[in-house]
This record gives sequence, C-alpha cells and structure tokens, in this order.
Amino acid sequence: MQDVGMISNAEAAEASLHPMRRQLLAELSEPRSATGLAARLGMPRQKVNYHLRILEQHGLVELVEERRRGNFTERVVQASAASYVISPGTLGEMQPDPAYAPDRLSARWLLALASRLVRDVGTLLAGARKARRAVATFAMDGEIRFISAADRAAFAEELSEAITGLVAKYHRDRQPGDGEGKLHRLVVAVHPAVPADAQPPGGRGSRPGSRHGPGPAGRDRPDQ
Repeated sequence: MQDVGMISNAEAAEASLHPMRRQLLAELSEPRSATGLAARLGMPRQKVNYHLRILEQHGLVELVEERRRGNFTERVVQASAASYVISPGTLGEMQPDPAYAPDRLSARWLLALASRLVRDVGTLLAGARKARRAVATFAMDGEIRFISAADRAAFAEELSEAITGLVAKYHRDRQPGDGEGKLHRLVVAVHPAVPADAQPPGGRGSRPGSRHGPGPAGRDRPDQ
C-alpha cells in the first residue's frame, strides 16, 4: 500500500467521491472481503461487491488474495493507498495554469503553482512506481511568526535574494560534452497559517510533523 495515491483521471475521481465508496476505501486500510465489509457496515454483500468492482476497475482497490469458501471463492482486497490526492489534471483545460498572469504576491497564483506541483509530483511518482525507482525530491515545512507586514516583506525580499544566489551558484546551462543533467522545478511559498480549528480532519495517510521550524523530507522509495 502506498502512503499517498494520485487519482489522475476524471472517471477515477468520480468513483472515489461517491459517499459509499469513500467509506469502503476508509475501511480498506487493511485487507477485507466483501462479506466482512458487509457485516461491518450493515449492507448487502451484493451492494458492497458492486462498489468494490468499480473501485478496483480504477486502481483504487487491489486484490490481496483469494480464499476458497465452500462452493465459492472469496476475494480479499485492500485500498491501493492510505490516502489519495486528486490531480488538477482531471479538470483538463480547466486546471489552473501558472503561466497565466504570474504574480508572486497573488494567492491565486500561489494556488495555481500548488496545483501544478500536485500534478507534476503525482506524474513523477506514477512513473517511478512502474519503474521501481525513487524520485529525488526535497521539501521543507515550517512556521514563522511575523510581528508586522514590513517584517514579512523584508523576509520575502531576503529569501528571494538568497534563493537567486543559490540558483546562480548551482544552475548549469546545457553545454556540449557536459552530459544531459536534470532540470528541476523550484517552488517557494509563504502564506498565512490556517488555524488548527479551521482545518478539516486529517486523513489516514497524514503523518505528524513539527510545528516549529522547517523539516527536510527524504527521497521517496519504490514499493517493495
């Protein structure tokens, strides 16, 4: 089971958003059969089987094993991921485009950048999983309290200068004989923190993290 799964097509997104299927995915954090799910949820087994088939068709549920039960074979399945993200790419031409009206002080442009980040990293993870390779990424997450808007603006300016300097130091234009290298996407974001009581409950795939100061993220590893 993956920690986070990417839903990258509209049909799978529609399937996952059905209330009953969302409930089934939540129950399938561990392997279960349709019979077991029906008993837990108080539903007819045929109805559970119907929704499980749809989830399995879209790769949201995976077969774990088959067990012989008298005259029939019982299928045991599990969710393919502990939690899911729906790619903005499912919206097709309606997905946000950061190339439209870029403005580093615009929250809407930040949202467009975040949407592209979700889409691109999801695409990379899907390809890496098929190839059983890792995706080399780095991320930091933390909180900082500004006393004034002036301090926030000064911080943003100094951060921009520092990053510009690092990019100038490490970026290499492609030169004959130097090899291909690998182009990386750099995204930096600062936004007001959302109060804890205003946030939706965390999903099964959420992990506790530090509330103060940045924390680095390591490399993603392929499923074993």
